[in-house]
Amino acid sequence: MPMSADAGRSDEPMTQAKGLSDVLAPGLSVVFCGLNPALSAVRDGHNFSAPSNRFWRVLHLAGFTPRLLRAEEERELLRYGCGITAAVSRATRSADELMLNDYVEAAPALEVKMRKIAPANLAFLGKAAFAAISARDCDWGKQSEVFAGATTWVLPNPSGLNRAFSLDRLTAHYRDLKSTL
Repeated sequence: MPMSADAGRSDEPMTQAKGLSDVLAPGLSVVFCGLNPALSAVRDGHNFSAPSNRFWRVLHLAGFTPRLLRAEEERELLRYGCGITAAVSRATRSADELMLNDYVEAAPALEVKMRKIAPANLAFLGKAAFAAISARDCDWGKQSEVFAGATTWVLPNPSGLNRAFSLDRLTAHYRDLKSTL
């Protein structure tokens, strides 16, 4: 994932392929790492912009933000010590279109990016990316493995396509991470 020349500056977004910006700055408490951008996010120019995506609502309900943010306000996350990136920069309609090798090939660039900004925690949203990168099965929650110096977490994906988790169950998993910050 290419980074802009100003990637290390907290007032400039780090840019992923396809024109969708990361929301990153040095020293964040947590970076939320989606599997990959949705086509709608690339079209809209903002992360987690699909109306059915529960990311913004879950962050608010779990206590990461004092109010419900809209996708267009994504840069405000930095005020609360949070950031956003994606494991794979290629946009798809559904993460099911990604293969194991997509995550494995993207891992070195993700590692370089995370080492550069040094977040305390890296929260993978869904098991697929972390499982592929670590080459092991995982459970939800805090992992024993560190990635690029960050404590790793695996949280359920807030996508509207992931209906295995109710809003309450999603929020509980995110609240577990928030309680450690």
